[in-house]
Amino acid sequence: MIAMSYEPGIGHASTATQSVTEMLECARQGQPTAWNDIYSALYHDLYRLARIQLRRVHHHTLTPTTLISETWLRFVAKPSALAENRRQLFALLMKAMRSAAIDEIRRRQADKRGGGTDTMPLTDCDALSTQAPLDELLALNNALDALESLSPRLAQVVEWRYFGGMSEDEIAAVLGVHVRTVRRDWQAARAFLHRRIAGIALTRDDAH
Repeated sequence: MIAMSYEPGIGHASTATQSVTEMLECARQGQPTAWNDIYSALYHDLYRLARIQLRRVHHHTLTPTTLISETWLRFVAKPSALAENRRQLFALLMKAMRSAAIDEIRRRQADKRGGGTDTMPLTDCDALSTQAPLDELLALNNALDALESLSPRLAQVVEWRYFGGMSEDEIAAVLGVHVRTVRRDWQAARAFLHRRIAGIALTRDDAH
């Protein structure tokens, strides 16, 4: 069973919003060092995100540095990498990081096919450890993709809270909405995922 919770401490990155926006504008104008500047400015935050991702999938061989590199390559390879602001930038980066992590899960699943069921915890340091089969992790990913096709914002709230470790207050600040709106979005997303995946357990820690 999968326990859905979040890890506090990830939210607004250390680089100022205006600074990131200015660097993105430089990238759109084709300045050769712009993407390197953005990468350097965001590396600390990307590293924290990568650690959360790897804790989710209980990966013992893939390092945060490797996951960041794969994420960045996927991000800059697409035209959509030209985000206009910090919100769009982190949404794209988290999506790219989730994609990289899921592809690694699929690779591991293929390697272990026929060798028994591999399980890994999908939890954080504040929650009880829960073992989640690879199939359930992939089902969660597919359900989140389905949610995105119906409501991009609900899917974004899940990505930011679950995969990005952001609190409701932090998400509300980034989206420019009241925290009650984020809470309703989170509840709606949980309900959708409950319906989408039979037997999935979605929990959260409200003591933030």
